[in-house]
Amino acid sequence: MKKIILFTGLLFFVTNLFSQENLAEIKFTETVIDYGIIENGENGNRIFKFKNTGNSPLIFTRIFSSCGCTIPKKPEKPVLPGESGEIEVNYDTKRTGIFQKAITVRSNAKTANVILRIKGEVLPEPDEDEDGENKEVK
Repeated sequence: MKKIILFTGLLFFVTNLFSQENLAEIKFTETVIDYGIIENGENGNRIFKFKNTGNSPLIFTRIFSSCGCTIPKKPEKPVLPGESGEIEVNYDTKRTGIFQKAITVRSNAKTANVILRIKGEVLPEPDEDEDGENKEVK
């Protein structure tokens, strides 16, 4: 009887030892960036910071946006366990009005697809009068 219990316990221990998977895991400091109200033509670059909290290198397979006005830049090299990285996003601030865009991040992480979001409002360009001076937009 003792041998059966010992064998079962040993089998359980070995099974747990070998069943631990080596997976990358991505943790973003924030998944939504609010640009707020910005001027037309202002700098549209923003950065999403993340860390690989898993135990395997993190490899991005594809990062894309919901429209052509938002251009994400993916890290080219794998991010090792415990290391941090950045995903740069550039929104075209020549497009006026309220915006809300999604950036899809695909990787080999435990959560294979992550949706990042940017939002804000771009003010219209000030109008010019006949003398070439800018008039305020009301």
